[in-house]
Amino acid sequence: MSEKLPSFDEAIALLKKAVKYSNIDNQKHLDLSLVDANERYLYQQALMVTQTSVIKGEYTQAQINELIGLI
Repeated sequence: MSEKLPSFDEAIALLKKAVKYSNIDNQKHLDLSLVDANERYLYQQALMVTQTSVIKGEYTQAQINELIGLI
């Protein structure tokens, strides 16, 4: 497990890889099952980085969703 958190840009790039279309038409979601188990911790860290930026008011959740390709 990596001790260093990914940067915001690295977190966005990682999370883009875990976006999947839902069974519901035109809806997407994050699916960490798309990620190899040995890399899942890094993706969880990426989620923490992006959510921290929302809590700090640096980005809105809608902006994060757009950046990772959910909307």
